[in-house]
Amino acid sequence: MLRKTFDKEPRMMRETFCDTLMDMASRDKRIVALDSDLMSSSGMKPFMKAYPDRFINCGVAEANMVGVAAGLASMGFTPFAHSFGTFASRRCCDQIFMSAAYARLPVKIVGTDPGVCAAYNGGTHMPLEDMAVLRGIPEIILIEPTDSVQLKNLLPQIAAADNTVYIRLMRKNAAAVYEEGSEFAIGRAEELRSGADVTLVCSGIMVPEALEAASILAETGVDAAVLNMFTWKPIDGEALEAFAKSTGAFVTCENHNVTGGLGSAVAEYLAKTAPCPVEMVGVQDEFGEVGPEDYLRGRFRLRPEDIAAAAKRALARK
Repeated sequence: MLRKTFDKEPRMMRETFCDTLMDMASRDKRIVALDSDLMSSSGMKPFMKAYPDRFINCGVAEANMVGVAAGLASMGFTPFAHSFGTFASRRCCDQIFMSAAYARLPVKIVGTDPGVCAAYNGGTHMPLEDMAVLRGIPEIILIEPTDSVQLKNLLPQIAAADNTVYIRLMRKNAAAVYEEGSEFAIGRAEELRSGADVTLVCSGIMVPEALEAASILAETGVDAAVLNMFTWKPIDGEALEAFAKSTGAFVTCENHNVTGGLGSAVAEYLAKTAPCPVEMVGVQDEFGEVGPEDYLRGRFRLRPEDIAAAAKRALARK
């Protein structure tokens, strides 16, 4: 269920992640956590203190951390390994491919500060391509939770999955989108708003932006559906086909480079099953830069007005 307003949550996403993982660890001795000397950034110090024998600081050696996680998974543990999204994806890609996914081990990788959320850390630490880098790995699951309610509900499912999973996780305070008690399923998109003219497909920080864009469009007589595609892989093709029939036009909204990202995933699926116009709101093949998140959202045209304008373009192509 959606909230009526989307105010900032009182607690950071990293706190919810740590608390939920600690609760899971209290009931499942297989849960272990690994970090690349970023315990403060990941918010995992409480886990480290509560379960010192199930927390490993691998130091600034992210690729080795994934190898250690794979070794633990091969021995029956359920490892959650964290680093900034840039390092958890680009720097560890071969280890994720070979040691985890190719070996079909249930390694869970947490990449934080997605896209413009990296803000003052700048372009070197701004993962605008993490999902694209990993999307080509067979059988991997890619998830971007929207808020703490969704994160809490998905983490036990992620732990239970036999696949290698990458979680694209905002560290700080997310906009509160879902009511407590909401439930989700990996690989199943959530319809947040019905509509007959165009479908806005979004995830992460772009969910409130897409909902606001739908309200802007409604004022001009455009009826926009909103679909939270929080699982980028496997993508919910059934939902895409259904909305292709009902609206016949799409706008993808991502805090990520459109090349190889959510827009690419949606367009690839529709091209094979139900071809229709797809406009892509996201970073347009650019590097990141230093700045406050609010500035960066405008700089890379991730605002509701940008989504609404893209919807008009998609409608013109129907």
